[in-house]
Amino acid sequence: MNNIKKSIKLFEEAKLHMPGGVNSPVRAFKNIDGNPIFFKKAKGAYVYDADDNKYIDYIGSWGPMIMGHSNPQIVKAISKQLELGTSYGAPTSLESKTAQLIKKCMPSIEKIRMVNSGTEATMSAIRLARGFTNKNKIIKFDGCYHGHVDSLLVKAGSGVSTFGLPDSPGVPSQLAKQTISCEFNNEKDFLKAYKKVKNDLAAIIIEPIAGNMGFIPAKKTFLKLLRKKTKESNSILIFDEVMTGFRVSLGGAQEIYGIKPDITALGKVIGGGLPVGAFGGKEEIMNCLAPNGPVYQAGTLSGNPLAMAAGHELIKMLIKNNPYDLLENKASILLSEMKNIFDKKGVPFSTNQIGGMFGFFFSKKLPRNFNEVAATNDMHFKNFLNSCINHGIYFAPSKFEAGFISTKHTNKEINTTIKVVKKILSKGL
Repeated sequence: MNNIKKSIKLFEEAKLHMPGGVNSPVRAFKNIDGNPIFFKKAKGAYVYDADDNKYIDYIGSWGPMIMGHSNPQIVKAISKQLELGTSYGAPTSLESKTAQLIKKCMPSIEKIRMVNSGTEATMSAIRLARGFTNKNKIIKFDGCYHGHVDSLLVKAGSGVSTFGLPDSPGVPSQLAKQTISCEFNNEKDFLKAYKKVKNDLAAIIIEPIAGNMGFIPAKKTFLKLLRKKTKESNSILIFDEVMTGFRVSLGGAQEIYGIKPDITALGKVIGGGLPVGAFGGKEEIMNCLAPNGPVYQAGTLSGNPLAMAAGHELIKMLIKNNPYDLLENKASILLSEMKNIFDKKGVPFSTNQIGGMFGFFFSKKLPRNFNEVAATNDMHFKNFLNSCINHGIYFAPSKFEAGFISTKHTNKEINTTIKVVKKILSKGL
């Protein structure tokens, strides 16, 4: 059992300086009634905490550590740029080189704008869609988190698509009313909302594979319907691939589904672990951005050379190695073995994975939307997650978050994890 005395002390100190002691809410471990783990280093498939405990890491900084923590090639690329300068607030050739690689992998992106976070990417994509179409309404889907954008902090009421009410104080209700949220994977619910607003519909935004309600892929027929209806209404289809871009396949979820969005939001992987975001799409739409067009977006650190150096190196590695089948196989072995263990103990358990991105749920039936994820067993999840952390296995501390496997997770890490799961289940949840 891990001793986390220093993490507990550091958390108490952090609460004196930061709201809740963290700079991003899920890190507070409130979802599992636990104490956040404070880390000091990471290497390969492992992270190490302030108390020198070692964990097999299945979060990978929420996706970008696809080739493992502290990858030598990426560290070298960052170090080389570090000696040349950390930021110029001016253009560099690295921006164009990184953009060129992204475009090569995602043909739907004809032009791209680098930003600093996934939130900036989706916020800017929404603004661009409204500016290009001269329309106002946005349709999103329950459980799809697109960053803390005012327009997108909205969910539906009681499983019925409604004009949105803000999920957070500080979001004006008049702004939230421009957004309708529908149930994910529910065609009937979507069509009801679409008919209400199709004449003033600027965009539909969706995570084609949702990573913020566990791990829930959209049905292909559902995404095809969205593509059809946006074309009919001259609206913009936005795929939020901040988590899935370069994570589920080289071309993202859009490659897997064979559906081209008008705009794609990216993040995580394209910065190689450094803060980054981007949005890109059809040239005609992207040319509406300043300085070419009237839609304004700017940022001093956009295209930061350190992030571009890291991202460029990582994407080159992914193109060369194309590790996605290997990653999916590893995730499949881990999850199928876990399911066998839970099944033998009579504990309802379901799983899914694509390209090393995965989810597991304490439910007999695999969830298809946010409400079904919300209905899964909270107590089993909390007990299991806390036990895993105590035994050196670091899964996402929320049932609404996806997990990730890296190329550095070998049979040793997979087998160790399976042994820990068996040990935990032998004592009961």
